[in-house]
Amino acid sequence: MNKLNRRAALGGLAVMALSAPRILRAQGRVGWQPTHPIQLVVGFAPSGGSDVIARTIAEAAAPFLSQPMVVVNRPGAGGALAAEQVARAQPDGLTLLLAGGSESTSLPAHRDVPYDPKKSFRSVIRLTRHPHFICVRGRGGRFADMRQVIEAARAEPGSITHGSAGAGTLSHSLFIMLERRADLEFLHVPYTGGGPVAQALLSGDIHLGVQASDELGGLVASGDIKPIAVASAERTKSQPDVPTLRELGYDVVADNQKGWVGPAGMTDEMVAFYHDRFRQGMAAPAWRRFLERLGEADGYADGPGFQTAMDTLLDDVRASLRRS
Repeated sequence: MNKLNRRAALGGLAVMALSAPRILRAQGRVGWQPTHPIQLVVGFAPSGGSDVIARTIAEAAAPFLSQPMVVVNRPGAGGALAAEQVARAQPDGLTLLLAGGSESTSLPAHRDVPYDPKKSFRSVIRLTRHPHFICVRGRGGRFADMRQVIEAARAEPGSITHGSAGAGTLSHSLFIMLERRADLEFLHVPYTGGGPVAQALLSGDIHLGVQASDELGGLVASGDIKPIAVASAERTKSQPDVPTLRELGYDVVADNQKGWVGPAGMTDEMVAFYHDRFRQGMAAPAWRRFLERLGEADGYADGPGFQTAMDTLLDDVRASLRRS
């Protein structure tokens, strides 16, 4: 992983070279296969969480593909620039997008985007499903648990602040959904990513912040940041003592998903080819070690299941905005 991060920081893209073409031929696999290098488009900067996911699965799946994979970073607009690029790409099976985050499940509910998140893509496979944690400052913080937050928000409407990775992002929408479910009003403070949100929590500039499981790192172990609720359907392997919002009485589920989609015109053969190869990669040691470091379970879903999960969350965000 460190090697991949160094490559990302230096170049912004990496080629995952084919490691075993002779194995594919020896197994006599037939059907569609790519005939040119494959672009894996990531809507965020090198070395970030999305970039690391893309490079790790590309490394793990490389032995099962007959062409090299090139990770292309296209950061900007919360992932929407990358999504637009792939939506407009030829459906020739040579361009995939790492989707499932804000560009797919939240931004299109807040503003117009130059693609249709439900119709412009063909889903292939979901790789990860990272829970979103609502966090407070640890040592010296005002709140010990989510119930205290709710009580304070009811007593002081609009005065309890929450940070997000930016207006329209999923971490912003999570709190909008919570406001609707709990009949509360928080004060939104947008930042430019999970890192600045964590720093704002540590400095006491905000009361609450959203952190994905891969962002918590040593801040929880040190006691500097405390997760008090998780917006998942069930408790997580990495933080088993943190209750879900559903357990607390608020039906809010907003996982940060990541997986591959391609342009809408991709054929069934193309989708099946990539699904099967990336699923093989998810069983490889490099990928399993990656999940173990995060402390999370396998996030797999097939293409239709991935699309349904994204659509359901987007519909939930849209419904919450209509009621705001």
